[in-house]
Amino acid sequence: MALALVHTRAGLGLEAPEVLVEVHLANGLPGMTLVGLPETAVRESRERVRSALTNAGFDFPTTRRITVNLAPADLPKEGGRFDLPIALGILAASEQIPVASLESVECLGELALDGRLRPVSGVLPAALAARRAERTLLLPVDNADEAALADGLTVHAAGHLSEVVAHLLGQAALPTHTLTAPAPPRAPQADLGDVRGQHQARRALEVAAAGGHNLLFAGPPGTGKTMLASRLPGILPPLSTDEALEVASVRSVCGLDLLTHWGQRPFRSPHHTASGVALVGGGSRPRPGEISLAHHGVLFLDELPQFDRGVLEVMREPLESGEIHIARASRQRRFPARFQLVAAMNPCPCGHLGDPRQSCVCTPAQIQRYQSRLSGPLLDRIDLQVEVPALPPDQLTSDTRGESSAAVRERVLAARERQLARGHLNARLPGAALEAACALPESERAWLAEVLTRLKLSARAYHRVLRVALTLADLAGASRPERPQLMEAIGYRQLDRLRGGGESTA
Repeated sequence: MALALVHTRAGLGLEAPEVLVEVHLANGLPGMTLVGLPETAVRESRERVRSALTNAGFDFPTTRRITVNLAPADLPKEGGRFDLPIALGILAASEQIPVASLESVECLGELALDGRLRPVSGVLPAALAARRAERTLLLPVDNADEAALADGLTVHAAGHLSEVVAHLLGQAALPTHTLTAPAPPRAPQADLGDVRGQHQARRALEVAAAGGHNLLFAGPPGTGKTMLASRLPGILPPLSTDEALEVASVRSVCGLDLLTHWGQRPFRSPHHTASGVALVGGGSRPRPGEISLAHHGVLFLDELPQFDRGVLEVMREPLESGEIHIARASRQRRFPARFQLVAAMNPCPCGHLGDPRQSCVCTPAQIQRYQSRLSGPLLDRIDLQVEVPALPPDQLTSDTRGESSAAVRERVLAARERQLARGHLNARLPGAALEAACALPESERAWLAEVLTRLKLSARAYHRVLRVALTLADLAGASRPERPQLMEAIGYRQLDRLRGGGESTA
């Protein structure tokens, strides 16, 4: 037969749309034409496929006109993943392998000139899509463990093109690749018990973990802000299987290792010189940024005011929606970004405003400019804003350990169970459901309205206060927040009070 069809997958962000490789051999001027919106690396596959087939001992139809169509024609095709399906299509069209052997198979992989199979990125989304299509997946052996994470998918892995052909001919079947269960997440080395003092900051960290709230630590250098932030993953619940697959899919698209960190919540800490593209994703070929790599985990931004203000502002929408849409002239991508923001900052440029150990040398104008780098709308989206003061020497040198991460995690898990019974974590609870869960009596509403007016807090900040108060009630085992929880929640809006209130518009 002069026509062969091979199933494969493109890589478009976290999506893996199906691509049908159509190979037709016809009489005419010899040559090979590749159509279907291929980019440069795909067009170059003509030379790789020709050399790989010849060096692997197969016949390349040099006397025929070869047309390869990558359908659908309007879907951009990128990378070397189409080498293997193109080679198999040529072999099937030239009757060197049976066309029927490719009907229930999807394949992807880059070919070396000698016929070896090289790994490609973004295999896990393709494996999950192949599982939904109920097809077998053929791919390079170096990608086999990643594909096998898609439980229930039949995976055949090969190191050379000749092994794939022998499998399709029924001469030497490739074994079904199974993945040994990934090692369970390692116990966190950074334990909350290492933190001396800082009882309010520790409490805020527990509240943030319980309700999924964003958190900002403000204080002089050396007070333990970074140390506290690094302990947050240790008190969060483990990832579910679906969440772990989502996290692994993002890492797969970025070409990062999956198995070493399988089941662990991400902790990303980009430097303050990071660009907007590095933070939220983008580029001419859009790729995930740090906020997507922190999906279902923690994004820690140290020295928050040192980040470019425009870079920080692009996080406002993902903080609300849990995803980022990247639009280019010819391409659009959507990446997940359901992360928990933890940030740290000094109170002033020199860092010693309010520090009893050292006098501040900044002028009021310098302090105002420094603090104004954080916009009101951005601060509105940070539920917990906590000052971390310098510790007195007796607490700093004490050998008394604080409460361990394991003990705090138990309370966090209990609080989250109450929230999941409502359907959402408190940080993402819809407005109507939030009001119903809080069920504040009229006297509490009047008191809260007076406080909000005095502090000049925005409507968004009001709902953030309610969310935090509800989390405090969940930690206490109460059915709804009362005056003590509301007062504590308002107490966590410390930067709003220092700035004279958050802005009322976003």
